Amino acid sequence: MADLQDFPSSPIVTITGCVIVAIRDDLDDSAVLALQNQLVEEIDRKKAHGVIIDISALEIVDTFTGRMLAAMAEMSRVLNARTILVGMRPAVAMTLVELGMTLTTIETALTADRAMMMIAEKKPPKTL
Repeated sequence: MADLQDFPSSPIVTITGCVIVAIRDDLDDSAVLALQNQLVEEIDRKKAHGVIIDISALEIVDTFTGRMLAAMAEMSRVLNARTILVGMRPAVAMTLVELGMTLTTIETALTADRAMMMIAEKKPPKTL
């Protein structure tokens, strides 16, 4: 059964040991800090072994967004939760690369279903 927590701009759902975070494009600095705090608390509370960050709602990104995603992935990793980014649009990928933010330590998958399977398989992470 899923546990849903609503945050000012982004929901967090925990399903079978995976925390799923849907990032919205209207996050300001304070909302990001609150979301990061809620994420690490949820990982610890649920003893989650995976984190899926869904960025399908993002149409554009900047360096702030790239740093936010990298920080969330690193926080999750420190808590021993494998992090997979899903829903990246081609324009977002191109912009991140153009900004020099290739996020090489973050795994990606096309869909949340695929990310759940990757986490369930417990295969070692593939990074660039």
